[in-house]
Amino acid sequence: MSNSTASESKIVKTQKISLSELRVGMYVLSIYTKNKSVNIKSEGYILKTASIQQLKKSNVTFVDIDPTRTKQSEEKEKNTLPSSDSATQEAEEITSTASLDSEMKKAEQLYNNAKVLQKKILHDITQDKAIDLESVQESTDAIVDSIFRNQDALSCMSRLRVKDDYLVEHSLNVSILMTIFCKHMKIERKTMEDLALGAFLHDIGKTLIPDKVLQKPGKFTDEEYTIMKTHVMLGVKILEDTPNIPETSMMVVKEHHERLDGKGYPYGLTAGQISQYSRMIAIADCYDAMTAERVYKAGMHPIKAFKILISESPSAFDKKLVEQFIQCLGLYPIGTLVKLNSGKVGLISKLNKNKPLQPFVRVFYNTRLNQVISMEEIDLSKPKYNDQIESCVKPEEFNLDFTKFFKSAFLE
Repeated sequence: MSNSTASESKIVKTQKISLSELRVGMYVLSIYTKNKSVNIKSEGYILKTASIQQLKKSNVTFVDIDPTRTKQSEEKEKNTLPSSDSATQEAEEITSTASLDSEMKKAEQLYNNAKVLQKKILHDITQDKAIDLESVQESTDAIVDSIFRNQDALSCMSRLRVKDDYLVEHSLNVSILMTIFCKHMKIERKTMEDLALGAFLHDIGKTLIPDKVLQKPGKFTDEEYTIMKTHVMLGVKILEDTPNIPETSMMVVKEHHERLDGKGYPYGLTAGQISQYSRMIAIADCYDAMTAERVYKAGMHPIKAFKILISESPSAFDKKLVEQFIQCLGLYPIGTLVKLNSGKVGLISKLNKNKPLQPFVRVFYNTRLNQVISMEEIDLSKPKYNDQIESCVKPEEFNLDFTKFFKSAFLE
């Protein structure tokens, strides 16, 4: 064998593939996370499915493989699975269960940063500027990370609404709700990220709707409703001009107003034509719109919104998915303001999966005494408290500063 031939025989063939294409038996040379290469301790074979799952949890998006080498062709190879200090650390962080209190500070910063980004996107669209897709993906991927650490934190943040920021907060909240829904439905990580991205961008077309229609407090005329419905296709057009939008993200933007009975828009699709993901975002979108506080309309209590979703199933919404959505949020979602039989008022702080009517509540006000009390978290399932939820309430019913008590309960 000549020197040149010997040299050529040592050349390693490399093929870059997405993580979704990685299979047990493939030989990995390097991995990429957030589009950046990560050094690995040792290249080698993927020996089990759990190793692929670990890479997913470590935010690995692509890998370099040697397509000429598989476990089937080189059974004697003893190299270990690829790993990295940073990837292993990320995997441990994401799979660990953080307490609500420890995650809330991260969630607050993430939520506020995402609002700033959403405002920038909407402004850029009015200036005919391109969407900074990379920044959006970083933000929505961070949402997914937070929800895996403790979904209650961002779920709680979504209850802290500003009336003047409806369009911004609505898109962000639907992204959060969609991710929590996906996690509950055990949808794989990459698809979850694409759906979070699509939900974050699902209403961007509304920024091109005239304010006199968009901000109208009363019922639309037929003409106004026709104008409002164009926001879907306006958003689709913007995203069609944005490179590298995932197909799944685009699909839920297109179909978030479709209904199973064919009475949705813009395509009038019927049940057999609407994917599970589009059915899911339709539920999340409608729920958040109903519970949102707006300048001209008070948001309804979650339980009332749940009842409306149920009443419109299975005609408009998928009944089984509505049931799953309620199950994953809880009858009393985190951050809901409730009054107990004792007269105490507080915020739902933790769900009780086994006893959904008896969650944890952080109480801070007594309606019988008409005064603030020392904050205390009580577990309604414990007999010693002998207390139950009487109703969901609005802070204005008792002249309460909701933001102040919310921050005291969860952020301070």
